[in-house]
Formats: sequence, structure tokens, C-alpha cells
Amino acid sequence: MPYQPVPDYHMHTPRCNHAIGTIADYAEAAIQLGLTEIGMSDHSPMPGGFDRQWRMQHDELRDYLKELDSARRRFMDQLTLRCGLEADFHPGSEAYVEDMIAAHDWDYVIGSVHYIGNWGFDNPDTVATWDSWDIEDAYCAYFELVGQSADTGMFDIIGHPDLIKKLGHRAPVDSQRVEEAETLMLKAVKASGAALEISSAGLRKPVAEVYPHGRIIARAADMGIPFAFGSDAHAPGEVGHGMQTCLKMLTACGVTGIAAFSKKQRHMLPIMDTIDA
Repeated sequence: MPYQPVPDYHMHTPRCNHAIGTIADYAEAAIQLGLTEIGMSDHSPMPGGFDRQWRMQHDELRDYLKELDSARRRFMDQLTLRCGLEADFHPGSEAYVEDMIAAHDWDYVIGSVHYIGNWGFDNPDTVATWDSWDIEDAYCAYFELVGQSADTGMFDIIGHPDLIKKLGHRAPVDSQRVEEAETLMLKAVKASGAALEISSAGLRKPVAEVYPHGRIIARAADMGIPFAFGSDAHAPGEVGHGMQTCLKMLTACGVTGIAAFSKKQRHMLPIMDTIDA
């Protein structure tokens, strides 16, 4: 591999109802790939049963943390296993999410937007709703929400920051409105001090592209926004997927380090070319 492995901080468990494998399975897959650090970040509970079918429930948090701690102790001589969470940003739920973050000893929390209002825009079951939206309006509404998620200051990593394209709906490349919305989003991320996730998950989706697209990566790099890597693995075989592609995109934009976290404190690890190492 041209680049040495970096931490993969985005992976799930069956508690989200759309993933397979134990945490130990993910750890073993990471070790086989030569990774030395990963983090679990399953979908968090949300208040009022919001999006219940795609996330763990509040009474599952304790078992999630218990399983994670058990795997951490089991593999401590081979792998650093971080304790993370993927929490949705959905206006009106901020107090619940803030309390949940404060109640546990997380290494990091990923903030993600999966809904515009009540529309789960990345859910194949609701793809027909795209027909009722102007695509530029959808993109602008999405980026506004991502910016708002950064504004809360609750999140250490802003997750898959152009997830809106997942099912293949792309905004016009020359859309000034969308580019301005991207700019405002990136300014919010920069001001928040959060890292921006570069995610390989889009390579496995209909859009067949890394999140975020190259223009956002280049602009974020120019602004000095740090990046964290995530595969968004929902099965052990997806751990580390697309890492080399993502690192190549980062280094092409002059990025030399990747964000790592411990107890919600960020430090930067060098992205090293194994040929030069």
C-alpha cells in the first residue's frame, strides 16, 4: 500500500438494525489489514422514537459501551479501540443529544445530517420524494443543516459532508447557489474547530464517489480544516475500505495529517507514504 493505515473512526453494530458483526469482528478485520487504531460509532438514540428503525435505542447504549470496553481490553495489545458515536443533527433534538454526549466518556462524536425536515433523503425507500424537490434547493437546505450542526459545537467530526448525493442526485457543477451553500457550511466547520470526515462509503453507493467531492476537499484543505477518515463500515469486511483512495485525494490537496481523537481531544497523525517512510 502506498500509504500507511490511519484510524478508521466510522463503523456500526447490529444495534442500528442495518449492520452485521460484533465489535470484536471489526477489531479482528482491522488487525488483519494492519490498522493500529479504529473507533466504533454506532447510530445514537434520538428522542421521541425519531428514525427508530435505523438506530439503537436508549436502553441499548449500556450494552454498546459494555461490548466496546470488552473488545478494547481483549485487543489492547494489538489495536487501539476508540469509543465513539454517530449522532444525528435534527433541529429540536439538540438538548437530548447534548445530554447524551455529556453522560458518557466518548473519545469522539460524529455529527451527521440524514434528514431534511421529515425526509430521509438518503433512504432508498423515499427516493420518490426527490421528484418533488428542486435539486439546488435540496442541496442548499442540506448544507445549511450541516453548517448548523457544526454551529452547535457538540461534534468532533462532521460526518460524510455531502451525503445528499448518495443516491446519485447531483447538483449542477456550475451552480453558484450550491457553491455558496458549500462555502457557508465550510466556514461553520472551520469556526467550530471540528474535523471534516472524508468517507469512502460513497464508493459503495449509487453515487460511486467519496464523500465529500473533490471541490469540497480542496476548499477545506485551503481553509486548514482537519480531516478524519471513516469507512462507515456496516460489516467487518468494509473496515478500511477505500482508505488509500481517500488518502491520495487528501495528499493531492496538500494535506499531510489526519485527525485522531482521545477523550474528545484531537491530535494529528502524519499521512505517510510507505515508500518514503
